Amino acid sequence: MSRIREKNQELIIQVACQLFAEQGYAATKVADIAKVADVPKPNIYYYFKAKDNLYRAVLESVTLPLLEASKPIEQLDDPSEALSEYIKAKLRISRDHPYASKVFANEVMSGAKYLPEDIAEKLHAQSTMIIAKFTGWIERGAMADISPQHLMFTIWAATQTYADFSWQICKVMEKDQLDEQDFADAATFLTQLVIRGCQLEQA
Repeated sequence: MSRIREKNQELIIQVACQLFAEQGYAATKVADIAKVADVPKPNIYYYFKAKDNLYRAVLESVTLPLLEASKPIEQLDDPSEALSEYIKAKLRISRDHPYASKVFANEVMSGAKYLPEDIAEKLHAQSTMIIAKFTGWIERGAMADISPQHLMFTIWAATQTYADFSWQICKVMEKDQLDEQDFADAATFLTQLVIRGCQLEQA
């Protein structure tokens, strides 16, 4: 892929992320994306063929990092270290992919009507892996006997809120946008909360 083609695709996906997040899938027109991106409408069809394909590219821009984020859970044996790294990875997604995160959240809240089946299956397999790993730690006495499902849900909610509810969070914190220190502070706090809740020692 040429650098120009790659750059144009990245621009279109970035603009589509914002418009899909703000307006929803159905209300967002390809013409709207072309206008904001300042590219000819035929270029979008040239690169993506159809609006559905562009929407998939937007979803992949956040689901691929989401799938990568669980690598610490999968690969590390120490629950404290694994949970700490997982929380950091999830917060990086909220920091680096805020609009795409909102698109994904809106898609899930609307019943995942447009979520491609293969992506849904990968996300479900990831959840199954995480729950199994948490269960294994509990069974060997490495972690408190807590609900592995609700631990996973809590981490999801606590990390993704920094993207999905950024307007509210920024209002409370009286700033236009969150900075690096805000995400670092969030990682420290959430890690301590989870570690203590699971009765673990800090890694």
